[in-house]
Amino acid sequence: MPWPKMQIAHLSKRYEFMRRYLAEVIGTFGLVFAGCGAIVINQLQDGAITHVGIALTFGLIVMVMIYALGEISGAHMNPAVTLGFWTARRFPLKEVVPYIFAQCLGAIAACVVLKILFYEHDTLGATLPNGEWWKSFVLEFILTFLLMFVVLNISTGAKEKGIMAGAAIGGMVALEAMFAGPICGASMNPARSLGPALVSGHLEFLWIYLIATTAGALFAVPIHFVIYGPEESNPDAPSPTEENV
Repeated sequence: MPWPKMQIAHLSKRYEFMRRYLAEVIGTFGLVFAGCGAIVINQLQDGAITHVGIALTFGLIVMVMIYALGEISGAHMNPAVTLGFWTARRFPLKEVVPYIFAQCLGAIAACVVLKILFYEHDTLGATLPNGEWWKSFVLEFILTFLLMFVVLNISTGAKEKGIMAGAAIGGMVALEAMFAGPICGASMNPARSLGPALVSGHLEFLWIYLIATTAGALFAVPIHFVIYGPEESNPDAPSPTEENV
């Protein structure tokens, strides 16, 4: 006996949700595994990758994951970005917690694998201030503000802009990591900082990277509205970058 159409539609919708969450797990896993892995290997191999190489690794993995997963989940890979999109009324509230859970799960899983591979490394690429804590707080706030501002602008507007979304966002991540990484670690992402902090046990400065990055992303939303004006909300959109990435 064929299944009722309503039941088929319900299962199809659940499958669609699960695809998005799995995409966020995989995307954030790739981001943390590649980025933090580059930090760990660089330290264990006497600077073989270099600081520039680490910054490019973060930028490149963000770029390729956006192109690979953008049509599925929007490729947020960042709780601050998810909250920013929700604040901008482009993302449904009901999916905020599952997205953030998926992102944190991917980040933690990546660091568990890194710990197994490189058990002798102490921090696993954890973001730790180099100097006074408040400098890192201010830097993380500004870096995430700029990143979210770019993400908001790239994920809307003409399709021609959208085609370059991955390159623009990945380039922004690499640029900010290039100049600010030696001071604050250039996290711009609560999940990226949470994973190595939990697995390595270095929790002492985690609060900086949870609060400053989230605040910076949320602050970008009203500034975006001031410059570009109000936009029609679409809280039920499947993903904020799906049409343009």
